[in-house]
Amino acid sequence: MISVNTSNITSSTKSCPKIGLLYLDHVLRFFNCSNFKGWPEKIEQVVYHWGNDKQRFINEVKRKKIEVLIGNIPATAYETFRAIARELPNVRFIPSLDTQFSNKSKENVTHFCEKYQLPVPLTKIFYQVDEALEYLTHTDYPKIVKRSYGPSNYGGYFVHKVDTAEEALRLFSEKRYYPAYIQDFVPMKADIRVMLVGHQPMCAFWRRPPEGEWLTNTSQGGSMDYQDIPEEVLEIAIKASKAANAEYWACDIAVSTEDEYTILECATAFAAFPYIRDWIGQYLMWLLNPQKFTKPHIVHKNWEELGKIDSSLLRTMRHITFGQPDFSTDTGEYAPTDEHYRLLQTHYQPIEEWPSEAWNFQDMHNSLVIESKTSSGVLEQLSTEPVLDCTIEEMDSGIEEHSVVNVSAQQACLHPDNISSPDIDYSNVAGSDIDDSSVKEIPSITHDQLVTFFLGVKGIGQTLANEIVDTLSVEGTLHALNNAPQQLTTFRNLKQKKLKTILADWHAYVRD
Repeated sequence: MISVNTSNITSSTKSCPKIGLLYLDHVLRFFNCSNFKGWPEKIEQVVYHWGNDKQRFINEVKRKKIEVLIGNIPATAYETFRAIARELPNVRFIPSLDTQFSNKSKENVTHFCEKYQLPVPLTKIFYQVDEALEYLTHTDYPKIVKRSYGPSNYGGYFVHKVDTAEEALRLFSEKRYYPAYIQDFVPMKADIRVMLVGHQPMCAFWRRPPEGEWLTNTSQGGSMDYQDIPEEVLEIAIKASKAANAEYWACDIAVSTEDEYTILECATAFAAFPYIRDWIGQYLMWLLNPQKFTKPHIVHKNWEELGKIDSSLLRTMRHITFGQPDFSTDTGEYAPTDEHYRLLQTHYQPIEEWPSEAWNFQDMHNSLVIESKTSSGVLEQLSTEPVLDCTIEEMDSGIEEHSVVNVSAQQACLHPDNISSPDIDYSNVAGSDIDDSSVKEIPSITHDQLVTFFLGVKGIGQTLANEIVDTLSVEGTLHALNNAPQQLTTFRNLKQKKLKTILADWHAYVRD
């Protein structure tokens, strides 16, 4: 357990603490100053620029004398900010790094839910290929396979239903997902997104799949409605929010055909209309200085009425407030429903609940993947289909509601496997007799080795090679090469043709 000095944090609650909004290059901004309407002091902004920016970022926070740093941290920067938070012991992060533990990966969501006995589908997580192969070849099907680490599902494109061992092994060899994250398939009739502030539900809605389909994402043809959210679902979301000590939170909860409920996702990073971000801002102002700011009053099930408004208008509505009824009784007791879903203060916890030394499994294990090869042993070239327009701003943003972005366009941009996937002979699958040559370890690699790799790619010079690795860092560059190659096209003079060459050379490099 690691503790921090909270004397500065405690004293700052007596007056308005110095707030800073945390931003990261290439990541969507969740808050802006207008969400904190009425805050009397200047709100600072600090931007993390990736690469070797850690110390400069820390120095800027100290120089601006920021006491509370507000903002979501994407998966690819989570471990860096774990280290940054330890070097800023007098700065309160909102949400805390512990609260954001579930943002990093789906495996973290599973660990979180299992610790707090929250309902989740039966899940297996494997870091060793032999264990994954043994399970995949002997388990019952169908199963759900998900990409655990990195950007969110993008409308379900990183979530797959597999019906046989052959299909599962083919999927892992093509997608190269690590770790192997496998869940029992639960027939769903819908799922429900619940958003909470101060452990109080602020918005909730159904997402129902198209007829004959199982994915509920609106980008895949699913429908949304806001009526008749089961109380059991709200209670599960509240329990999860309290367990995470979350100032704001969202849960995706599956509703099975048998009306059983299980958590699919939970995070502090989620798509929210501006008025919900305003409510979060109001709540945080009250939380940080309850002497100056009044406790916000949000009407329970407000979403049933607000959900009747056209979504294009909801995206522009700001600073919605509600009148609070004043019940008159002879004895002065509360009306029965007043306190059913209360807006609660969260409390800063100086002890790390999820320290990376114990929970950063990605860095504790060698990354082993099943490699897909043609019969000649040569990796096939990238597809020549054009990649549609997308930006890094739409990456790593949590459990987004993708009805507002062109997710079909994202598929080509974000899949690491724009490589034609060859047919593989799985005739010996039943006996797990898979050649060891099909398993490849992703090598440990240094900054200079990555630069040298890029210099070996035709058309890349010293300046661009250094710029890529310095900007993204070693971890970020490896993530781009293995998981999000389109990120590389944000660098000048690096277009699709050159990206194809880079990825072909990279897979050859890893294979060798």
